[in-house]
Amino acid sequence: MNAGIIGVGKFSPEKVLTNFDLEKMMDTSDEWIRTRTGIEERRIADKDMDTSDMAYEAALKAIEDADIKPEEIDLILVATVTPDQPFPSVACMLQDRLGAKKAAAMDVSAACAGFMYGVITAKQFIETNAYKYVLIIGVEKLSKITNWEDRNTAVLFGDGAGAAVMGPVSEGRGVLAFELGADGSGGKYLYEDENKHIIMNGREVFKFAVRQMGESCVNVIEKAGLTKEDVNFLIPHQANIRIMEASRQRLDLPIEKMSKTVHKYGNTSSASIPMALVEEYEAGKIKDDDVIVLVGFGGGLTWGAIALKWGR
Repeated sequence: MNAGIIGVGKFSPEKVLTNFDLEKMMDTSDEWIRTRTGIEERRIADKDMDTSDMAYEAALKAIEDADIKPEEIDLILVATVTPDQPFPSVACMLQDRLGAKKAAAMDVSAACAGFMYGVITAKQFIETNAYKYVLIIGVEKLSKITNWEDRNTAVLFGDGAGAAVMGPVSEGRGVLAFELGADGSGGKYLYEDENKHIIMNGREVFKFAVRQMGESCVNVIEKAGLTKEDVNFLIPHQANIRIMEASRQRLDLPIEKMSKTVHKYGNTSSASIPMALVEEYEAGKIKDDDVIVLVGFGGGLTWGAIALKWGR
C-alpha cells in the first residue's frame, strides 16, 4: 500500500506587512530585503487569531479537498514551533474543533522541517495499515516570537497555515523516497531565547541550508531510483530566494519548475512548504503523475526531503 496526499488546503491572514511598512519601523529598505531574501511582503495574524485558528481554516479546506469527513480521520499531526500554549497541543484543540472524534492527536516540533517530519510519520501509519487517513498541518504565528527591533530577523517571517490529508493511493503514486535528518550541534544558530524571540546566526544557517537542501534533493531522487530529468517540480522551503535557487541548480531545473511564494508570504516556517504546494496545485502547475521534490531545513538543526508522485 502506498501513502500519498489526497487533499490540500491553506490559510493566510488578511493583514499584509510590506517592506515599505518595515522601512517606517526600523533601519532597513525594500531594496535591501528584496535583494538578500526575495521577500516583498508577509502576512501577519491579528492578536485575536492564534495558531490553532489558522490551522483550523487550512484543515477544513484539506478535508473538503480529500472528500472525507472529519470523523474518518485517524490521526492529526500539527507541525509548529508557535503553539497557542505549551499544552494542550494544537492538534488536540483541532481534534475537538473539527469533530474528529476517533483521531489521535499530537504536535510535531521540527521547526521549518516540521511538515516533512509530519508527512513521513503519517506515511508509516498508513503503509503499515494502522491508520487510513492522517491530517497534517504546518502552521505558525511567528509574529508573536519576532523581535520587531531586530532588523536581521524581523524582515524574514510571516504567519500562515498549510494542510494535507494523507491516505492510501494507487500503485506507483504517493511518497517514493524520503530523507529526514538532524544536527543538534547547530541548535545554537537558530533558536527561541528566554525573551521568546527568534535568534538567528544568518551566515551559519545560510551555509548549512545551501549545502543540506541541495544534498537532500539529490539523495531522495537517487533513493527513488530516479534521475534529475524525472523531476517535474521542486517545492523548497520558502526561506530565502538564494537558498532556494541553490537547490534548483543542484537539480538542473528550469526556473519555472520551482515554486516561489517567498515574495508574498516570507518565511512561514513549517507552513511554508504546504502553503507553496497548495498554491502551485491550485495554479495547475502540479498534475497527476508529476514527480515532485519537497525539501526543507529548520532550527534544531533539522532537515527533510521527500520525492513523491502526485495523484490518488
